[in-house]
Amino acid sequence: MRARPHLESTALSPITITRDRSHKMRHTVAVRQHSLAIDEPAANGGEDLGVTPHDLYDSALGACKALTVLWYANRKQIALEDIRVDVERDDSQERQGAYRLRTVLHLGGPLTEAQRQELLAVAGKCPVHKLMTQATTEVVTELAPPA
Repeated sequence: MRARPHLESTALSPITITRDRSHKMRHTVAVRQHSLAIDEPAANGGEDLGVTPHDLYDSALGACKALTVLWYANRKQIALEDIRVDVERDDSQERQGAYRLRTVLHLGGPLTEAQRQELLAVAGKCPVHKLMTQATTEVVTELAPPA
């Protein structure tokens, strides 16, 4: 019998995904006290009752950039009043191994061009950006014992 690989975890609590059997494909993701619906569009057999897993992956990048830029601006006392991050996906070559994301930062407030460029550079250093572009992700999938 093979030993199970040990995964070091720094997560606050497990993330659990549970099927909602009252719908075709909808699932609920639970993270700590938060939950959100996951589904697929009708074209993929779902009912479009939630975001897709790809939407979550892509939005993790945009959210991380927004939070990182805001944290940095607050720390450096840069007058960033608002931030919006648009994420565009090109998955046309995903099966060939290329998945492209483009993010656009919309920064509000009385910012100089130098501050805007500084915040742009900070956005490129967000942890999820680094994870997606610099880390090797290892995934282990196991079966739970029968209920």
